This record gives sequence, structure tokens and C-alpha cells, in this order.
Amino acid sequence: MTDTKNLTQLGTNVETPQSPEAAVLETVPFSRGDGPPAIVRFTCPEFTSLCPVTGQPDFAHIVIDYAPDTLLVESKSLKLFMTSFRNHGAFHEECTVMIGRRIIAATKPLWLRIGGYWYPRGGIPIDVFWQTGAPPEGAWLPDTGVAPYRGRG
Repeated sequence: MTDTKNLTQLGTNVETPQSPEAAVLETVPFSRGDGPPAIVRFTCPEFTSLCPVTGQPDFAHIVIDYAPDTLLVESKSLKLFMTSFRNHGAFHEECTVMIGRRIIAATKPLWLRIGGYWYPRGGIPIDVFWQTGAPPEGAWLPDTGVAPYRGRG
């Protein structure tokens, strides 16, 4: 059974953090076992942040794939972290890379990639892709499932 005694958010009523910096990404132990590494995917199709210049909301479909080593991201803490961006002003590129780096800092995965599929700002959709290096050998990497921009689906 997975050790969950150190989790402070799962199963409790937790307020949305006021900023991504204030959000806590919690982890649980993971046993990789033999064979190729597992790939874990989180999809956030309704991600929201704020334009740092106008304060207007920006919307994205975020897809995170990572190959955990010994720690998994606890999903409620990830949801609260992602929601905290609703009050955060930053450009698309900053938000996307910040999410990836925070997950790396929390879990120290074998590999991580993140795709931020941002809806148009000024008529131009901005897609941001970032990864830590080559994917692990033997890992199955499915397509992200996000359509190239034509209204995003």
C-alpha cells in the first residue's frame, strides 16, 4: 500500500493557493519495477492564467508527460497548483516552463515533457513545448491528443 501519511491536501478542504509560488506540490512514493519506465500523463484542458500586461485571462490546454523515478505527483496538489495560475500574471512561455520545472523539483523524474497549447492572443495561438532531454528508452509516448490550431477541436 502507498504511504500517504505525509499528504496534507488530499482528503481535506484546502483553499486555492494565491500564487504558484505558494502552492505545494505533494508527492507519493513510486516503485518503478522492471522493464521500460511508465509514462504518466496529466491533461489540463481548461488552464487559465493572466496576461502580465493587460490582466486579461489567457487560456490553454496543458499536457504533461513524465517518467517517474521514485516519486509521483499527488494529483490534488497538482490541481491546486495549476488553479493557482488564475491569479498569476506571466507570459505563456513562462507559465508552461514554470509548471514543468516545479514538477521536476518535486519529483525528480527520469524525464518530463510539457506542451502548452495556448488559445489565440491577438489572433495568434502560441504553443510552448519543453522537455528535459530524450525520452527514456523503451517508453511508450502517445500523441498529445491536442489538435493543431483550427479552433482547437
